[in-house]
Amino acid sequence: MMEYKKPSGITPRIIIHGGAGNITPANLSPSEHAQFHDSLLSILAQTHHFLTSPSSFPLCSGSSTSALDAATFAVSLLENNPLFNSGHGAVFTRDGINELEASIMVSKGKKKRGTGVMGLTRVKNPIKLAREMLLHGEEDLYGEDPNYTSRGAQGHSQLHRYSAEKLAKEWGMEMVDPSYYFTQERWDQHIQGLKKEKVGGVSTWDAESFFPQGTCGAVALDAEGVVCTATSTGGPALVLSETLKGLMADCFPSLTAYSPIPHCESNMGMFVNRDRIFRATGMSGTGNGDSFLRINAVRTISAIARYSSPSGKVTLKDALAKVTGRDGDLQKSAGDRWQKTGEGEGGVIGIEVTAVTDANSAYKSATSECLDDFNCGGMFRAAVNKRGKAVMRVWRPGQHGGLEKYEGEGKEYDLGELLDEKMLL
Repeated sequence: MMEYKKPSGITPRIIIHGGAGNITPANLSPSEHAQFHDSLLSILAQTHHFLTSPSSFPLCSGSSTSALDAATFAVSLLENNPLFNSGHGAVFTRDGINELEASIMVSKGKKKRGTGVMGLTRVKNPIKLAREMLLHGEEDLYGEDPNYTSRGAQGHSQLHRYSAEKLAKEWGMEMVDPSYYFTQERWDQHIQGLKKEKVGGVSTWDAESFFPQGTCGAVALDAEGVVCTATSTGGPALVLSETLKGLMADCFPSLTAYSPIPHCESNMGMFVNRDRIFRATGMSGTGNGDSFLRINAVRTISAIARYSSPSGKVTLKDALAKVTGRDGDLQKSAGDRWQKTGEGEGGVIGIEVTAVTDANSAYKSATSECLDDFNCGGMFRAAVNKRGKAVMRVWRPGQHGGLEKYEGEGKEYDLGELLDEKMLL
């Protein structure tokens, strides 16, 4: 068994999700729950090991792992797992094809701060392409040579299919045939939705059913205090066969991870030796993508936490409740269509970090918290808590009756127990 060791300095954190929606004990069997439970905890454990241990994992950009590396790594594993609506296992558009989206954002350290790619049909891991765009921005946006002109994405933060996939090939990203994304289960769901439309039904939502859908995402905090959020999807959540070709609704970068800022400039003199307090958040949302866009949900959460109280008394938890909690702004955006069309449904995961630095900008202390909230039947998510234990949940404690039959729901696990040595080779 591998021993869990708490890293020094700022404690790295990781939280991931695999979608949210009309997920209830009535439509998610214990055996199906077990598949999500095992997959999410395995991905969480691998990513946490990558984040906290010097390793030769793919994507590692140095002797230690950055939040950017870790969030990308987690989402790439989610993209490769057919349980989740991203990459291999993406839902189909009404035309019967797969179109993928991904975005990535960091709280500091990169010039572009956030990048997104959309309409992809041949890139194996869209999140890796989004990351590559972010990294190339260090040269695209004036490098050491002010006359430098890159053949890359230049100053652009978002690219659609042709330009994005052209760059993917130039940068040596792994390309695949569109058939790679196909899974029989998703195709059967697609056909089922089309048949329902033909008899006058609505394929976008069903009060009795649940299709594993929505985006997948990860938020990571590294030892340097950087927060990164990464999100990927095969199509607008809760839409399935209704997805129109060319529709872009789930992974627009809205710079939801913003640079650490002083809580209150006027109070800086209260701290000895010119200490300063900094705060940053990063979030990944999932659910009805169009509803998220209408209210700019995750950016709104950030703004509430950042601007409502200069002293930081409005926490990320408070802000999440106002937007993605029950009777929050996301739910209200559906109006009288709530629980009729799937509009307004969704959830958000996030990390909030508050740190004290000295006059030389060295960290003296820091606190962080992994958070989540949702307004629908359930949300697949997993995180490493403050005790260094891995926890996976679909529902809130006591949200539904009969949850005791779902083995592992809300259980704490030692991270070492979840790691297979073969995964680390």
